[in-house]
Parts: sequence; C-alpha cells; structure tokens
Amino acid sequence: MEEFDRLPEFGSPEQVLVGLLGRDIQLSRSPQMHEDEASAQGIPLVYKLFDFAALGMTEQDLPVFLETLQASGFSGINVTHPYKQAVIPLLDELSSGAERVGAVNTIAFRNGKRLGFNTDVTGFAESFRNGLPSAGVKVVFQAGAGGAGAATAYAMLEMGANTVILHDPQETRAEQLCEALRHAFGIERARVSGDIRADVSQADGIINATPVGMAGYPGTPIPVDLLRPDHWVSDIVYFPLETMLLQKASAIGCAVLDGGGMAVFQAAGAFEIFTGHKADGSRMRERFLAIR
Repeated sequence: MEEFDRLPEFGSPEQVLVGLLGRDIQLSRSPQMHEDEASAQGIPLVYKLFDFAALGMTEQDLPVFLETLQASGFSGINVTHPYKQAVIPLLDELSSGAERVGAVNTIAFRNGKRLGFNTDVTGFAESFRNGLPSAGVKVVFQAGAGGAGAATAYAMLEMGANTVILHDPQETRAEQLCEALRHAFGIERARVSGDIRADVSQADGIINATPVGMAGYPGTPIPVDLLRPDHWVSDIVYFPLETMLLQKASAIGCAVLDGGGMAVFQAAGAFEIFTGHKADGSRMRERFLAIR
C-alpha cells in the first residue's frame, strides 16, 4: 500500500463507512467484495454505492458530495468512471502513485484531510501478469486515455512495453496522456494513434480502458474486424465480465483478459487504505467470481 507518513494508526472503529462513486455502477461487485473481506477479518465495514446517474447528480455536485461524506464520518471512497481525474482538485494531498499517473481511484479521509491514492496501476499489472503471463508487449494499442487509461498505460510501460499507442475520442486527452508518458518513460515509448487500422495491425495486443462494453455503454471501443487471432485483448470493464469486445476476440482465437482481476487487486489495495488491514487477494477473487 502506498502510505503517507502522517496516516494515523487504525484502532477498532464501531463501523468503517466506505463506498464507490461513479456513473452507471449499479452492477458493481465492489460492495460485496469489500464487505465480505471485512466480515472474514472481523471488521464492521459498510460499503455504499453512489451512482451519480441514478442520483441525478453531475460533476458539479462533487465538491458538496465529498464534503457531505467527510462530515458524515466516512473513512473514504472509491472513485470510478468518469471522476478519477475530476476529483483531484478537491483533494488535499496525493500519494506519489496518484500524482505520477494523474488519476485517483481511492480517497481516504484522515485528520480532516482528503488523501488521494491510485491502486489501479498495481491492480492492472497484477491481473495482467497472472492472466496473460506470456503475452508479447512490444507494441500495445490502447483505447481510452482517461483516469483508468492512465493507470493501464503506466502499468504496461512499467512492465516493459516498448510503445503504447493511444486512441481516445477526445484527442486532446490522448495527447495529454501521451505527453505525460513520454516525460516519464521517454519520447519513443508513447504516441497518439493517427490511423486505428494501421496501428492495431502492428500491435501485439489491445487494451480497452474505456467504459464501452459496460451496462449503459454498449458496443466495442474499436471495430472488431481489426482483431487477429494472434492478438491478445484485455478489458478493464467487469460488469459484464465478458464484454462484446472479449466475446468477439475469443471467437476468433485471441487470448483474452477480463476486467475482474484488475477489479479485485485494486480493491485489495483500497481495502488496506480504508481499514489498515491487508486484504486476502485470493479470498476476494473467489468472492468476486461467486457474485451474480
């Protein structure tokens, strides 16, 4: 777990209140994963969903929303699409990992301050190493350059990818992430896609780091006719666990990696931040797979 020197020791609170903030997240498995792991460790934890789509709220509501959670005694909150970058100006401090990536997926409320962390990078890396251990990563094509996309791109480059090619409908966002990656890893390690067909054709594998494929965001992030059997395809979406992209990729023989592993391993990191107790990743994975 990334730590701040000033984080206090955890005692035995009567109840640990945490949750998940995002849009269209009604199918999230995070509540059961966190609550079941807490129960197994004897920790009285309650995990709430705050779906801004269902609540009729927007990004403009974030400042008051975080103030309300903090004043209500919450220990922290997970953050998902589309607010991983939008919350940053509302925080007091960032961990080194969150600052490097420029995205936050976990906020801890400590001593009157809001501390931002990113457990997505390590979560995706652990999932990739376990699920696609022999995958070639010379060239990786990635759809999505938002908060999750920053995490997966950093993870791939840290794991040895030569080049990550970025595509995002918001071209400015892809350019900004590309610039950050070049600054961190070198100018040859990242570029923005200029021709999706040509760029996918030269890639060893494809990452979907967009919400496309989630319930509420149907479809695929790239045309599926660009896939070849020798591609590997990884998706960060986990509800549904098998997205249309992964269905099509599997059908032609691609090695595939669903978003479940990243969801579990990032959750394990967040659990430790929220509670001060290390999570049992294997147990969380088993529980994740059992949830229907």
